[in-house]
Order: sequence, then structure tokens, then C-alpha cells
Amino acid sequence: MIITNYFKKFFQIAQSSGNLLIICVILSLMIANSSLGSSFQELLDYQLGSYSISLWINDGLMTIFFLLVGLEIKREILEGELSSFKNATLPIFAALGGMLVPAAIFYFFNQGSKYENGWGIPMATDIAFSLAIISMLGKRVPVSVKIFLTALAIVDDLGAIVVIAIFYTEKLETNYLLLCGLVMLILVALNFFKVKRHIFYLIPGVFLWYFMHHSGIHATIAGVLLAFTIPTNDSDTEISPLEKLEEKLHTPVNYFIMPIFALANTNIKFHDGMVDGLFTNFGYGIILGLVLGKVIGINLFSFIAIKLNLSDLPNNSKWSQMIGAGLLAGIGFTMSIFIALLSYKNDIEIQDEAKFAILVASALSGFMGYFLLKAISDKYDSLEHD
Repeated sequence: MIITNYFKKFFQIAQSSGNLLIICVILSLMIANSSLGSSFQELLDYQLGSYSISLWINDGLMTIFFLLVGLEIKREILEGELSSFKNATLPIFAALGGMLVPAAIFYFFNQGSKYENGWGIPMATDIAFSLAIISMLGKRVPVSVKIFLTALAIVDDLGAIVVIAIFYTEKLETNYLLLCGLVMLILVALNFFKVKRHIFYLIPGVFLWYFMHHSGIHATIAGVLLAFTIPTNDSDTEISPLEKLEEKLHTPVNYFIMPIFALANTNIKFHDGMVDGLFTNFGYGIILGLVLGKVIGINLFSFIAIKLNLSDLPNNSKWSQMIGAGLLAGIGFTMSIFIALLSYKNDIEIQDEAKFAILVASALSGFMGYFLLKAISDKYDSLEHD
């Protein structure tokens, strides 16, 4: 099996930017709980044109991140790690389990209460943080497992976006959805006629983002849809438009967009009673949903798919590494916070409780996943040297 150089470069860059990402998380928490907290929040709420700075970051800059990841996934499906049908189907089954089981756990604890509408909170995986942490492990983890987690996180977040559109969107704007469809037809036509210049895709992509944002569906999905229309080529010697765009996006995404995103979205102010809130049915639903529900759902559905001969385990991987990847998928963070805000629009106190529980669950999942994968690698390294 040949792992493409582009995916290797993607994870090498993510590894080197991982420390910067974590620093931004810590810095954001410190600012939010200092005398600068109010000023920082006012900055995020400041209107820049039609939207706040916070929205430009979450719906604008992160669309570029989704564009990059979409490009990576498309190329791997066409010519790389996910080109095998069984390898490609595994992340889909895994993501399905990783959404259903956490939602069921949350609903079990909170059915019939004022919190039950938040069942979608533990369903999501934060792509930026999960990939940053697994990339920090370097060669300790097979690239195939990293690619599996990437594909899983993409499918997972797309699933979360569908859930938001159906269950957490008050109104879908049909006219804007039709305009999204029209732009997609234009992009597909450009691909069909082998138009190679990026500008002819990026300009319609801006309109796609605008229409998607106003349709009621989360705007970042526009980045993934745009990525799927960027053309490749049949030649191994000539670099394709898709690969050229990847090269251009790696540095700004990993060293600017992801750190800015972390800085803006870890802006959680602690107050009395938040720790007590972790030991309630609401806290249990979020924490157990993300920490246990994710790893159980992902590995259970993966096991079933493999036993039914519908999928294959990632190359050179072990089930213990799949458990580690499942733990990292429990880093819900951004999309989980977003769903929490939608679930409890009129109750700031519940929103803060949810944010804190998400932060704790994501930290637990991240630490457990990192140290499990590191321990597995160290164990096999010592066996090889004996």
C-alpha cells in the first residue's frame, strides 16, 4: 500500500501546529476568566460588515478548513487510502455508531427533562482538535488510522450538520437551497468540461457559502461540497488542480485558521456551580456520551461492518488503536458547543453548563486517546527490540 505524500505532509504540518493550537486554547480560557474577558467577548461580538467577528471565524474561516479536508478526502478516495471500497465504507459505519450511541446515552439520562432537546450535543467530533492530537503522535500511529479518523470526523460532522438542519433549524429557506443547487450544478459543469483554473471554482464557492449560510444549513458544508468539484487528473507526473490547491491551503489553515478558531471558541467563563453541574444527569449525558458513547459506538459498528465483510480494518492497524481513535473522536468541542447553543437558545445558564461539560469531556477524551495510542506504540516498540 502506498500512502500519498500529500497526506503525509498534511499530518506533519498538523503535528507541528498542534502545540500552537493547545496554547491558544489555554490562552483563551485565561483571557475569558480575567479582567480582559468582557473586552475579548465584545471584540468577538463586534460587527464586521453584516456579521460578527465570531461568525466570520466559525462560519467563514472554518469553511476554508473544511475545504482543505474535503480535498484530502476526495483525493484519497480516488487514488489513495480510501480507494478501496471496504476501507472507504468503514468510516461511514463508524461515524453512524459514533452518532447514535452518544445520542442514546444522553437521551437515557435526560428524557422528559428540560434538557432532553440537547441529545445532539455528544454526537459531533471536532476535526481540528482530534487531528492535531493524533498528529502529535507522529509515526507512533499508522497513517491509515489517521486517515480513518479524518474520514470519520468528516462524515461525523456532516451528519451533525444534517441533524442541525433537520432538528435544530427553525426554518429552512427553500429559495436559498435552490440557489445552492444551482451553484453546485455550475461547479459540476466546470469540472465536467475540465476547467482547471482555481478562480473559476472559488468565485462560485463564495456564492455557495453565502447561499448556504442563509439557507439555514451550517455554512461550513459549502467548503466540503466545493472540494468535491475541484478537478484531479489522470497523470501521475502532472500535479492536478486539486493538489495545487491543497499545497496553497496547508500553511494558512494550520498556522492561522485553526489557532484563531481555538482562541475564539474556548472562550468559556467559569462560575460557581459549574463543577457541581458535571455530577447531574445533564453532565453525565454529555460526558458519558462523548467519552464512552463515541468509542463504544465507533468500535461496535466498525466490528459489525468488518464481521459482515462490508469493510476492512485500516492497514497495519490493531483494534487497540481503533479504540484510541474512538477516544479522540470524543473531542466534540466546537460542533458540540454550537449544538448546545441551538438547543438552549433562551437559557444562558444551561449553555454555560453545557460548554463546561463539553470542555471536560473533550479534555478527557483527548488525554485518554493520546496516552492510550502512545502506550500501544511504546509496547510494540519494546517487543520489537526484545
